[in-house]
Amino acid sequence: MSAEATNPATPGAVSGPMTGPSGPMTGPTPASAPRRRSLPRIDLRRLGRAALLGSATRDRLPDAIGHVVDAHRAHHPDADLEPLRRAYVLAESSHRGQMRKSGEPYITHPLAVTLILAELGAETTTLTASLLHDTVEDTDVTLAQVREQFGEEVRYLVDGVTKLEKVDYGAAAEPETFRKMLVATGNDVRVMSIKLADRLHNMRTLGVMRPEKQARIAKVTRDVLIPLAERLGVQALKTELEDLVFAILHPEEYEHTRAMIAENASRPDDPLAEIADEMRAVLNEADIPSEVLIRPRHFVSLHRVSRKRGRLRGCDFGRLLVLVNEDADCYGVLGELHTCMTPVVSEFKDFIAVPKFNLYQSLHTALARADGQVAEVLIRTHQMHKVAEAGVIALGNPYAPPASDDPADGERADPTRPGWLSRLLEWQRAAPDPDTFWSTLREDLAQDREITVFRPDGGTLGLPEGASCVDAAYAQYGEDAHACIGARVNGRLATLSTVLKDGDTVQLLMGQDPASEPSREWLEHAHTPAARIAIQRWLAAHPTAAETGAPETSLRDAGEQGPRGGVELEPSPGGVAGSPASRTTLATSATSATPASRASAPTDAVVVDRPGASVRLARCCTPVPPDEVTGFVVRGGVVTVHRVECAAVARMKSAGRAEVGVRWGETTECRVTLVAESFGRPHLLADLTEAIALEGAEIVSATVEPPTQQRVRHTYTLQLADAAHLPALMRAMRNVAGVYDVSRAQHHVSAW
Repeated sequence: MSAEATNPATPGAVSGPMTGPSGPMTGPTPASAPRRRSLPRIDLRRLGRAALLGSATRDRLPDAIGHVVDAHRAHHPDADLEPLRRAYVLAESSHRGQMRKSGEPYITHPLAVTLILAELGAETTTLTASLLHDTVEDTDVTLAQVREQFGEEVRYLVDGVTKLEKVDYGAAAEPETFRKMLVATGNDVRVMSIKLADRLHNMRTLGVMRPEKQARIAKVTRDVLIPLAERLGVQALKTELEDLVFAILHPEEYEHTRAMIAENASRPDDPLAEIADEMRAVLNEADIPSEVLIRPRHFVSLHRVSRKRGRLRGCDFGRLLVLVNEDADCYGVLGELHTCMTPVVSEFKDFIAVPKFNLYQSLHTALARADGQVAEVLIRTHQMHKVAEAGVIALGNPYAPPASDDPADGERADPTRPGWLSRLLEWQRAAPDPDTFWSTLREDLAQDREITVFRPDGGTLGLPEGASCVDAAYAQYGEDAHACIGARVNGRLATLSTVLKDGDTVQLLMGQDPASEPSREWLEHAHTPAARIAIQRWLAAHPTAAETGAPETSLRDAGEQGPRGGVELEPSPGGVAGSPASRTTLATSATSATPASRASAPTDAVVVDRPGASVRLARCCTPVPPDEVTGFVVRGGVVTVHRVECAAVARMKSAGRAEVGVRWGETTECRVTLVAESFGRPHLLADLTEAIALEGAEIVSATVEPPTQQRVRHTYTLQLADAAHLPALMRAMRNVAGVYDVSRAQHHVSAW
């Protein structure tokens, strides 16, 4: 509970203000940070006296909220301040007599939380709720009173924050606490904004608590609240929370980093300042209105850089920030810097064209000095910078009517429901217990990067980096993904274990069997909580299937499988194999069809530039007119004919084998091998062979492989009277229900 927080600064913290987007934030600050003009640091004891003694008369703003009003007007000059005045009067009178452990009046805590949000640009409703966020929990004020005096919106926000505080932190309580937090946040991200500011102030004033309690609160902040701040894009809060947690959990590393910063600040020269001056000259000459600022790294960032690079040099202690007015100016600045200075091209990233999932937009590049030092450069507009620092807080009231120039696409248009948050809400409802929720939440928040994959209909799916087709299936279909049998990635068939890359196009192939079951093996390829929870729930509900594995779909019309697992058909006299009008003979071995019957094919259709030579059509690619073909001489002087794209052609060319000119003659009859991919269902084999028969093709042989994850592979060697009918035959086979692909066979057969 926030009332337990105390005032003294965290041990090891550097005294001094930490400048946020529009004002100071106390906490550990790099000693080399240039000090911008900002409001003086708040003295909590003086603020407490002002709260107790200041005017509370109607129509006059109390002195105690002067800092809040100044910060709020900097972002919202025309804001109505009356709700803030009334909220402060209610909060101060309600908390009167309550003290924090450090001795300050309790009202100083909601005032400090509200000031943090005001500095980040929060709108009036959020600030009003922030002033009142502890009244319902710690005083006699009721939600009905809040609704009556401030409206339903403020009541909802206060209720959301109150619910997050009702469960004490602890090993058993944390999962349920943050589960409630996500539910509340999912309806309005302003609830989470207030919670983050509340935690930041408590972390700033954590010093006199018992060390074990400091560590426990710091760990929860590190594992859950900091990643949530990252996903909401509130970098100003995230970075300070990181430094405060760093000071508590890793005091030795913190002190070492602090010493490095102090040592660097004492150096007479600053390479970043020199590069900044050079950049200003370049941009002034190019007539691009801009600001060039030095952004010192915060403690945790510098610690990470030192572990990665070892000994640090001057340019490693900060980054350069270029602020411009228009999006196009960002690329203009980039062009000028890359033209007039030495860029490190491998460091370029464009987060303007492809924004991060947390609303962040910026161009990243790096410039090299003659002495080998490299300075990182960020280029963004003033609006991008505001959003980069304050995230969803900078977007204002999510329920206010949108301005005409507001974006209308994607997650940026709906700050109440970022895509990642929608997914968390969906799977948290499905999580069977708080512990499962807690573990999957931490796994999800540990993902540093998201990728975007495209559906064939033009829609998109946001997934964590490293996600597979299994994850895409559950992201798109929920528990209906149990029926997924495969996928096409960028137009090519792929297994469900295929790892997706940013920008891939994914078409998921769904079976039609209502009793479809997921495989336990899918858990090895599932990275998202949605996929893992759905699969685990099914396996828990079907323990027998979980032990034996998902049963394979049988081809009920195919008879018993042969010793080698396949079903091979030979044509019976007077009919086409497998057709309803003929009797199907099942072979007992995959070798029952003779090699001669498989390999033989009409060769009088091929003209070879070698008189008298025997001709053989290659079984590895089964060429037919009008395929583009080539030939090679093999043992015995026989010329084998291959399709030019056959893999065997490339191998023989690389081995120096000479090609023989071949071309198709007048004969149109051909023999071809086709492979049909389908999901298993009753009577599929009969339907396929009937479709082949209706197209006038003769089945020479057919093989059906055992089903794998409900996918069945059929291989047919067919005799066609006219090769021109092949496209129509393949279309007819694809039109059979359950068949999702038909292709020409590409066998791995030696051509030597």
